[in-house]
Amino acid sequence: MKRISTLLILLPLFSVFSQETDFDDNVVLVDSLYREDQVYVGVTFNLLTSKPSGFTQNGLSAGLQAGFVRDFPFNKRRNKSIGIGLGFALDTYNQNLLIDRVEGTGITYSIVDDNAGEDFNRFSMYTLEVPIEYRWRTSTATTYSFWRIHTGFKIGYVFNFQSSYKDANGRIKVSTRSDINKLQYGPTFAFGYGAFNFQGYYGLNSLFASGTSINNEDVNLQAIKLGLIFYFL
Repeated sequence: MKRISTLLILLPLFSVFSQETDFDDNVVLVDSLYREDQVYVGVTFNLLTSKPSGFTQNGLSAGLQAGFVRDFPFNKRRNKSIGIGLGFALDTYNQNLLIDRVEGTGITYSIVDDNAGEDFNRFSMYTLEVPIEYRWRTSTATTYSFWRIHTGFKIGYVFNFQSSYKDANGRIKVSTRSDINKLQYGPTFAFGYGAFNFQGYYGLNSLFASGTSINNEDVNLQAIKLGLIFYFL
């Protein structure tokens, strides 16, 4: 009889414990210290400004970027932050500037004649980049698709430059860094929703070093990049 009484007392306790366990299984843990650390991949359409006389772009000039940004929120809601990253960029420019290496003279620059009939003429820049951004977003700790606006500044170090030209007479390839501004920098802007975002960059300095010229006219080409950037958590 005592055993039956004990079981009758314990059964409600087991029932309460079971309900509490079921409730705990449905609890969603919220990270109050969340941050938007992100891997990014971007593509751009590249334009050049401050062109010397006779210089034109032709075909598609494109760029590719990839990297990682560390997020440092600074308000209670954590929707405002500073982002600091590290990335890589490859930018190509199709144009009519012939870069050649002449024995005894060094690297020379000239404008390709319109009737040259070249197969292609482009130069490419390989850059390590450090983006620094002020970041605003509508995110919370439990939402993964949200609006964002990023404004900031990007500093890049050009570690390789290659020019390639081909026509009916053959191919000319030049790899150099002596005539290049190795340090590139300029303001950046990105906005969008979720992973899909528009981006822009305006280069504040010339791609080529001081003293690089065509017929005594300085080559002060500056880059403008417009395109898309995708963020992945």
